[in-house]
Amino acid sequence: MTIALIAHDSKKELMADFCRAYKHILSQHTLIATGTTGHLVEEKAGLPVQKFMSGNLGGDQQIMTRIACNEVDMLLFLRDPIGAKPNEPFEMQLLRVCDVHNVPAATNIATAEMLVLGLGRGDLDWRTIIPPQQLQV
Repeated sequence: MTIALIAHDSKKELMADFCRAYKHILSQHTLIATGTTGHLVEEKAGLPVQKFMSGNLGGDQQIMTRIACNEVDMLLFLRDPIGAKPNEPFEMQLLRVCDVHNVPAATNIATAEMLVLGLGRGDLDWRTIIPPQQLQV
């Protein structure tokens, strides 16, 4: 499965630590990420990551396009919920695209852990069984 990783600046270290903690599960899957987050995960967790541009340069849009094309099976997006962000409308679009394409999405560490543990148990294997076009609303 392909897992997309995005993290706000204040959550990048947490994402790297999370990936290091769940390396045994994540290493069995393809990881893609925005540039800075991807570099940090590679460096701290030792996992290979296909990196796109940094989020502020369009990397998050690149990932959203992959989700819309059914090339992503899960999104781990660690957001900083404190304070308004200039790109909040885009973040809502990103989550909407996940909803349209039935892509499980986590926006905090607790939900990310539940999704990754479920992934390890095989709870998300339905993503590889049901053709993507049947998942769309």
